[in-house]
Amino acid sequence: MSFVEELKRRNVFRVAIAYVIIAWLILQVGDTLAPALHLPESVNTALAFFLILGFPVAIILAWAYELTPEGLKKEKDVDRSNSITHVTGRKLDYFIIAVLVLALGYFAFDKFVLDPSRDAELVQATTEAVTEQATESREAETADKSIAVLPFVNMSDDASNEYFSDGISEEILNALAKVKDLKVAGRTSSFAFKTRSEDLRTIGEALRVSHILEGSVRKSGIQVRVTAQLVKADNGYHLWSQTYDRELTDIFAIQDEIAAEILIQLKAQLLDEERQLLASQPTDSEVYDLYLLARQFETYMEHFLSYF
Repeated sequence: MSFVEELKRRNVFRVAIAYVIIAWLILQVGDTLAPALHLPESVNTALAFFLILGFPVAIILAWAYELTPEGLKKEKDVDRSNSITHVTGRKLDYFIIAVLVLALGYFAFDKFVLDPSRDAELVQATTEAVTEQATESREAETADKSIAVLPFVNMSDDASNEYFSDGISEEILNALAKVKDLKVAGRTSSFAFKTRSEDLRTIGEALRVSHILEGSVRKSGIQVRVTAQLVKADNGYHLWSQTYDRELTDIFAIQDEIAAEILIQLKAQLLDEERQLLASQPTDSEVYDLYLLARQFETYMEHFLSYF
């Protein structure tokens, strides 16, 4: 009898086929249950590893042993005339058919019932991930286009000119606040650091802005010098600095130039109408002085009344 014929007689081929089908079915069930039970991916990997190792073991056992009415015996101890391998083979055939039907049933259930739900969950998870990523990108982009305008320091000999430096800061702040897609820290928050000497990185973290504008104002008669500096809040490095020497009759043009330079450094995309919001008409210096004095008086009164 040839070796192949002996393999057939001992049902080795049938055992191999049955083992492969059962192993595939176990792996499919494990692949489905692992996510539902929140098991790590290593569980399925270990299961596949042990099933692969078990295949040669099953082949060796099928070759070396035979199932008899008295139980499992070594094939060499079984008399050929009393061998029932043909009966065992038919039983294995029925078992293989039953397992194949079960496997096909599971395959159909997985294909037409589980797959659509998994696809829907995958689409939902992907959509949520993309949406979250887009939101984070927008937030990061918005955060990068944020600025706080600190009160400009009065460097004039006359301390009463402080109202003028505060007015410059407020007007620049108000102009920047009208620009689309640019986050500007409010006046109250920015002016809270007026008399506090703190690191700009600390101020940036406190106000949650990526850029800080600071500067100084020197006034002499109708001449004014405004110095502005744009600083990166996270490292304290200067990105841009400029000094403006103007007559007070053109004070709003000064504000326009400073705001425009800051917007360029921030790479904010401005529309024509937004640039127009930054531009103002020149006014009389005396009228503007009175306006700033009134604003300062109003601020002092608010602080005074807050104590009562």
